[in-house]
Amino acid sequence: MYKATLTVLILSAQTAAADISVRFVESAPKDRFVIENTGACALKSAAITLDMAGSAGGLIFDVTGSGAGVEVFQPFDLVAGAEALTELPLVQDGDSALSLSVGTLEPGGQIAFTIDVDDTSEARGIMVSGAEITGAAVRVTEGADTRSAAFDAGATATVAAGACAST
Repeated sequence: MYKATLTVLILSAQTAAADISVRFVESAPKDRFVIENTGACALKSAAITLDMAGSAGGLIFDVTGSGAGVEVFQPFDLVAGAEALTELPLVQDGDSALSLSVGTLEPGGQIAFTIDVDDTSEARGIMVSGAEITGAAVRVTEGADTRSAAFDAGATATVAAGACAST
């Protein structure tokens, strides 16, 4: 009887994921990134990296008035999720990547920030369409485990960031 009960408990334990969804919202004068833990368990001691290097539009971060960007610039401004981060990223003008150091991002938790993103592949680089962010990557690193996903034409990417056991 104990053996049967143990077997049922083991079979009923399910693996949940800490899926991370990232959405890019083009806006003027500030663009916005919204990162959400859409999974069932917390993301802990992790880095979330946004890497624009592979984007169709050759995207960069335009954070100063005297650099690689076009016209308007906007520095990194955290608008939600400060409690989830262990430190703020240092973003230089013209960078194509930034990394967020996450202490804990609970299920349903969000990190959102504004910044200016410019397109380097066209003459009018101040507006970025969903198609131009296609191919940019999101990487989630927890310890030695790194998982990634690319942004689609809808300007979203979802990374299956790892499994956690739940009962």
